[in-house]
Amino acid sequence: MSDNLIKPYGDTLNDGLVQLSFTLPIEASARARKAAEAYVAKLNFEEISVTHYKKIADGFTYFVVYARAIPVLDYNLIQAQEVESKGMDFYEINKQIAEKFGRKLTVVGATIGTDAHTVGIDAIMNMKGWDGNYGLERYPELNAYNMGAQIPCETLLAKAIEVKADAVLVSQTVTQKDSHIRNFTEFMELVEAENLRKNFILLIGGPRITNEMAIEMGYDAGFGPGTKPSNVAEYILSRLMEKQGISR
Repeated sequence: MSDNLIKPYGDTLNDGLVQLSFTLPIEASARARKAAEAYVAKLNFEEISVTHYKKIADGFTYFVVYARAIPVLDYNLIQAQEVESKGMDFYEINKQIAEKFGRKLTVVGATIGTDAHTVGIDAIMNMKGWDGNYGLERYPELNAYNMGAQIPCETLLAKAIEVKADAVLVSQTVTQKDSHIRNFTEFMELVEAENLRKNFILLIGGPRITNEMAIEMGYDAGFGPGTKPSNVAEYILSRLMEKQGISR
């Protein structure tokens, strides 16, 4: 098989072996197991093996299935938009802010809507950060305001206006029934209704966020799992320099 033609890898290269997990709204039984096999077959898999199934509630069964994928993908046809990073560290970013702007940059962040999770926004903004990477509150050249969780869109925007924020970070952890999409859309619509879109760099983050999604929704960039505070700080620095015509 050509190097650009790919399939999932399990035991040997391009064997197509994958693991799937899902829940069906049926009682756990031998018949349920066969139903899971039949459903996976409809997804264009073969050599299907249900390795585990268990009742998780009345009328619901959870399955773990191994199978071989049939399709082959031409990797040369795949394109993606990613946030570019030079891998600047805490010290380089602060030095660049001081030299290029001569003032502190201001960042406001929050988890909006009814989402009560702060794990994402805290990982980026809390002083301790995560994985040995300092959070934005630790940066001497940043004024960082972490508003926490369950913040109404109107409150977040009002705070951004009050402190004259350069960037606004919007976090969403809960994604059931695409609630994150609705909340991100609500905030963007509010910003645009107030004719303030040009005033801020707007960033979104969460477990199901991609950069492509963020751009499609009108934001400057999106950050998903594995993002470190320095990635966000570097992007804010670079994007502000670009917007203000400051040379690197």
